[in-house]
Amino acid sequence: MKYLKSTKILILSIIVLFVSCKSTKIAFDEDKYMQAIKADIMYLSSDEMEGREVGTEGERKAAAFISNRFGQLGLKPAFENGYYQFFQKRKKSNPHADPSPDDPVIEGRNVGAYKDNGSDYTIIIGAHYDHLGYGPEGSLYSGPPAIHNGADDNASGVATMMALAEILATKEMENNFLFLAFSGEEKGLWGSNFFVDNNPLSNEDVNFMINLDMVGRLNDENKLAVYGTGTSPIWNETLTGIKSDFNFTMSESGVGPSDHTSFYLEDIPVLAFFTGQHEDYHKPSDDWDKLNYDGIMDILDYLTDLIAELDDDGKLAFTKTKDEQEEAPDFKVTLGVIPDYLYDGKGMRIDGVREGRPAENAGLIKGDVVMKMGGLEIVDMMSYMKALGAFSPGQTVKVTVLREGEMIEKDVSF
Repeated sequence: MKYLKSTKILILSIIVLFVSCKSTKIAFDEDKYMQAIKADIMYLSSDEMEGREVGTEGERKAAAFISNRFGQLGLKPAFENGYYQFFQKRKKSNPHADPSPDDPVIEGRNVGAYKDNGSDYTIIIGAHYDHLGYGPEGSLYSGPPAIHNGADDNASGVATMMALAEILATKEMENNFLFLAFSGEEKGLWGSNFFVDNNPLSNEDVNFMINLDMVGRLNDENKLAVYGTGTSPIWNETLTGIKSDFNFTMSESGVGPSDHTSFYLEDIPVLAFFTGQHEDYHKPSDDWDKLNYDGIMDILDYLTDLIAELDDDGKLAFTKTKDEQEEAPDFKVTLGVIPDYLYDGKGMRIDGVREGRPAENAGLIKGDVVMKMGGLEIVDMMSYMKALGAFSPGQTVKVTVLREGEMIEKDVSF
């Protein structure tokens, strides 16, 4: 009898241990979803979409593709009139003047689908699907008008969002899910701003928002930027507690140049994922064949783990953050470079140099780390922007850069 009692206790202990250590992973067929993501990116970034600029036929084709996919998954339309949420925005003909009744009105559309799990709270997973059309507004390309396909920016985020929608469509979980594809992001967060002002669920019912903007170019160092980590006290511990090979660059601020900002300003916890800018950013050369699809799958796997980990945590607490963009100084000059936003060392590393601008004219190149400008020490992005605020057009300053272990001085004329 004593032996049987001990055996029962052992069995019960094993059962308790098994239950307490149950996996929170969401299983999915990685080969299937890699092929689906690649196919979605290829289509959304094809010339047929003509750059998906808000208010154009290309935007409408992309929206139809996304809404059809939601329908195939059996997801409910998010809005009263279906999968589309239309919005209108008057575009100023003169950016330096007040809006005029003669300015053209642009109609865009958000695309949304809903997975109802009977919860009081909903997780929003979003990505913007619009891009720059043929340019030139917002483009860093100096040639004649050309289709800006926007494979990384942001077909990559939309395809990852749609993969998550398919994975979660059949799962019964503790949260509802709202999958949103925003338009007008490139013009100034038009679609997401409109959504939070016209949320069919009410903003109080939103648990948290995940934003996927440019997740297609994970580099060899596996650097993944995550913004908004200060918007809930749970984020840091949860993000670092999930097993991954990522080298994270984390920013606490809930304010940034993408759609999560619209939700943060409504007191909603946010996270935004980003694999960094590159030499094809906002150029016609941002094409599907340059993306790191293995890296996208790593991000998809991480996101499913993150969602599963948080599913039984109830409604997350929200915290305000110090918004660095509000502290950024005004400046009259630019260096003409694309900063490496994933760089976490001392200085400001250059990730790309724009043609005909001060940096290129002075001989600065990609990979240079700016350490000093006109005697001002550069330790990070904020100090770099503050240094720019100290200079005026026509001024020439000495810029010290670290290049392959050697300090080099260049004269830069603004």
